[in-house]
Amino acid sequence: MNWYLKVLKKYAVFRGRARRKEYWYFFLFNLLISIGLAVVDNLTGTLDPETGVGLLSGLYGFAVIIPGLAVTVRRLHDTDRSGWWFLISLIPLVGAIVLLVFMLLDSTPGENRFGPNPKNDRPQFGG
Repeated sequence: MNWYLKVLKKYAVFRGRARRKEYWYFFLFNLLISIGLAVVDNLTGTLDPETGVGLLSGLYGFAVIIPGLAVTVRRLHDTDRSGWWFLISLIPLVGAIVLLVFMLLDSTPGENRFGPNPKNDRPQFGG
């Protein structure tokens, strides 16, 4: 849950890097919350059967668009790729697969052009 909150605290921060753990925990909690809100929408009758979106799940979806995009860009930065690679997801099927592979790759070791490796929790003191 801390990783989910960490992403929300960096609501619109597109600079820096995000670990795999940060990205995937945000993805997991986002999915669980979305499913829970869809169930509540269904039980309360606020779910539109044509669109499959309810009042609560729709509001939540709009609320997490920016942090979701921001953590994706930071995750791409962690693999030493520009955030513009996110646009590859617009290519049907192939784009989603390529983006998934990028999200699964390990961090670039050490510092890259987007900043220090987020896996290094302790600051390093040079000599």
